[in-house]
Amino acid sequence: MQAVQLDKQSQRHSAATGLKTVFAILDKWQCSPEQIQRILQISKAAYYKYRNDPYCASLTQDQIERISYVLNIHSSLRLLFDNPQNLYGFMALPNHNPFFNGNSPLDIISTGQFGALYETFKHIDALRGGMW
Repeated sequence: MQAVQLDKQSQRHSAATGLKTVFAILDKWQCSPEQIQRILQISKAAYYKYRNDPYCASLTQDQIERISYVLNIHSSLRLLFDNPQNLYGFMALPNHNPFFNGNSPLDIISTGQFGALYETFKHIDALRGGMW
């Protein structure tokens, strides 16, 4: 029983650390609080509560997967760009590739649709030669 409790505590701590990191990344992408709420599928109240203390967060599996996709998008961008302006500015730039159709990747993921995160990651990962 104790091992299960430790495992759950470890998972919760990992999720909170991921959430804290994702907040920092989304801030550098210059996301508004409303965009962050849609991307992560958290309420306004939860957003402000988790901002102050990410370790109090009680996240669903969907929210954890959303955090994972943001981290993976950021990781792909880090492999693509050395320049911080490109690394953090890319997500807000209009993209004329077929999937984005002139929208920025941030516009796409800000819809809040889970598939938008997946497809955005897939397209950005492909730029670095990622194989999907």
